[in-house]
Amino acid sequence: MLKPILLFVVGLVCLIKGGDWFVDGASALARKFKLPELLIGATVVSIGTTLPEVMVSTMSALSGHGEIAYGNAIGSVICNTALIAAITIAVKPGPADPKTLKVPVAFFYIAAAIYCVAAYFMGRFTRPVGLVMLTVFVIYMIVNVHSMKNSPQPQSSSDEEEAEEDMPMGKIVLFLVAGAALIAVGAHLLVDNGTLIAAALGVPESVIALTFVALGTSLPELVTAITSLAKGHGALSLGNVIGANVFNLVLVSGVSVTLAPFDVPQSAVFMGQNASLILEIPVMMLVMSILTIPTLIRGRLTRAQGIILLVIYAVFCFIQFTM
Repeated sequence: MLKPILLFVVGLVCLIKGGDWFVDGASALARKFKLPELLIGATVVSIGTTLPEVMVSTMSALSGHGEIAYGNAIGSVICNTALIAAITIAVKPGPADPKTLKVPVAFFYIAAAIYCVAAYFMGRFTRPVGLVMLTVFVIYMIVNVHSMKNSPQPQSSSDEEEAEEDMPMGKIVLFLVAGAALIAVGAHLLVDNGTLIAAALGVPESVIALTFVALGTSLPELVTAITSLAKGHGALSLGNVIGANVFNLVLVSGVSVTLAPFDVPQSAVFMGQNASLILEIPVMMLVMSILTIPTLIRGRLTRAQGIILLVIYAVFCFIQFTM
């Protein structure tokens, strides 16, 4: 048990440092090209912090554990929204630009609709569904790049931001690549060894996928959110969370489903029904609605949103461990 614990700690250190480098590189990239931080967060940062989910879900599906790939995607969206975004909002609520937020939010609901059709009407995630998901991912990236070109960010006059704006392009790329690599390695160590620790304690695999693995692979988003908050880049954090949620449904699930199609898991029962269909997917939609709809209407995030989301996440985890 000592070795998994030590490797778990090493993974955490890698995540923290990787998140620090990645946020520095991403915020410098936004300023260098005068792009909105929320859009950078929804694309560049989201790709880097979603790498662990891609790796874990793909390996799980290929090894015949579709329930882990499925649970990881849904669990990560719930964790990103009701824990990571919630912490950021509860600590530092503030304004959010609805115009910049519309694209990632719209694509999330498109991706969620595809997911619901496969889960509720087909009962199986087939290879064509995976290809549709990957197509949505490509379109999402194209739309975001187009939005970036038409949404210049006003130049800031602060000394810190001036210094970041002057960061050489080579250094920015180095920070992004090295940060993403450390994030991926750290998350891999955390998931592998954390799962060993959880399994030794007798936690069921379906619960591990929706909670422990989802939390483990979402730690890059958590580290990036906390680092962004500490550095004063709240928009980067929000964009990263929403972008990562889109990627979880169209990139993470798209890759794993295309390589190894699988049926909707039936391993857990809630109120006599498949827990996935009456608990997990509805909770995913609920928490994203609480995060996005009031924000799009009012143009700002409130502390009440963060607190409500944290309560929902606590109840969700409690139900998972008591089913």
